[in-house]
Amino acid sequence: MPKLLLAAGGTGGHMFPAQALAENLKQRGWDIAMMTDARGRKHSGKIPADPIIEVEAATISPRKPIKAIAGVLRLAKGVTQAKAFMKANRPDVVVGFGGYPAFPAMRAAQAMGIPTLIHEQNAVLGRVNRVFAKKAGIVASGFERLDRLPEGANHVFTGNPLRAQITESVPESFSAPEDEINLLIVGGSLGARLISETVPEAISLLPADLRSRLKVVQQTRKESLNNAKSVFEAAEVDAICEPFFSDIEKHLAAAHYIIGRAGASSVSEIALMGKPSLLVPLDIAMDDHQTINAEALKSLGAADILPESEFTPQIVKTTLEARLNDSKWLETAAQSARRAARADATEKLAELVIAAISDA
Repeated sequence: MPKLLLAAGGTGGHMFPAQALAENLKQRGWDIAMMTDARGRKHSGKIPADPIIEVEAATISPRKPIKAIAGVLRLAKGVTQAKAFMKANRPDVVVGFGGYPAFPAMRAAQAMGIPTLIHEQNAVLGRVNRVFAKKAGIVASGFERLDRLPEGANHVFTGNPLRAQITESVPESFSAPEDEINLLIVGGSLGARLISETVPEAISLLPADLRSRLKVVQQTRKESLNNAKSVFEAAEVDAICEPFFSDIEKHLAAAHYIIGRAGASSVSEIALMGKPSLLVPLDIAMDDHQTINAEALKSLGAADILPESEFTPQIVKTTLEARLNDSKWLETAAQSARRAARADATEKLAELVIAAISDA
């Protein structure tokens, strides 16, 4: 039975592609383990890996030298932990999905001569993935464009593996709204206040006839929940606001238009679902990678991009009024979004992992 060790950071953006790969290879009879940190453990509940090993990890910022020194020491301890696990369990291949919690496993594997692959979700190679890219057998990427790729690295475009709950809910086609308009707003975990508070205000500014047609589903941070509900109620808009939707795939599939951040998984899910969108890149994202992610849809005419500085109630209102009243644009944008989708991303990545063992 082949053994795979997944190494992933502590956010859903790193963990969801790891989950998709694990689901695929588990069905093929692979033995799967995972290495992450305490934060990543919280996102690992649906990943079919056993064991899930917590290692020491820390973000290192040159701007904070004291914390950086402490971070280096923690990473060194994590590498020692990773080597001990690998000596005892000897995985056939290690696949890193980025984030500092992936550092110990990748460093240990490459030092021990164990084959390694990298999957980069974003259109810009992350800091940890840059460290290991040259020695990795393959650097697979979620987007065809991959900035900051070291010279000599073996790059293969696969697309972003998506969880089964997403891939199994993709609608057959897109139909422009005839009466009710399903509007989905997803905020993302970072900077969610901007979207949570701006969108309800923008919708309240829309003409009454358009507001009456809206069926809004909005992921709203807890602190903004009551305000969002009050604004929607005053504007007589049918809206469901919750901090989290366990059945988000159903809302993605039903949406006529989506507003959200431009994280790698979000952009890939929107493309696979074939939905028009308004994307708001996170200003503090490393190397402005969310803007570059969003360009994959904008360049096809499938999405509009609004930077945070322009994401005001009035501008959002103007954008919504123009797009939601234009059925032809909605249909064309939906078709264009599907052109960016990579439905076989998980399968492609799985085949690369299998090949890595054959070539070793």
